[in-house]
Amino acid sequence: MHNVRQILQKKGSQVWTISPDDTIFRALELMAEKKLGALLVTENDELCGIISERDYARKVILKGKSSKDTLVKDIMTSDVLYIHPDCTIEECMELMSEKRVRHLPVLEDDKLTGVISIGDVVMAVIEEKEYTIKQLENYIHGGR
Repeated sequence: MHNVRQILQKKGSQVWTISPDDTIFRALELMAEKKLGALLVTENDELCGIISERDYARKVILKGKSSKDTLVKDIMTSDVLYIHPDCTIEECMELMSEKRVRHLPVLEDDKLTGVISIGDVVMAVIEEKEYTIKQLENYIHGGR
């Protein structure tokens, strides 16, 4: 099965981050501009949190707060789950399902090297299944 390193090699390791002292409004602007569902929160190049559209909906809108007055650090998730590049797709699926998260930062040697989403994981599973099907079809039809 594929691992996270292979996904990052294919999709790239670009990571969009925001400071904990930025406003929620700025975070939303960046998410919209980059078409993202979450941003990693960093301070001094260290991962310190994650903020998602879900956080905004539940912790700002539903509580009647203003996105222009509320800071990222006020609503971000500080206890961030993360994975290593050598984790398998199966391990990622299990962790994402069990903890109900849609994004996992990738850390290697305590350095942020990428982020994968549930969409990336699903695409990797589909590609793997398609490859297996093609191999079986070739076997059945006597091809190589």
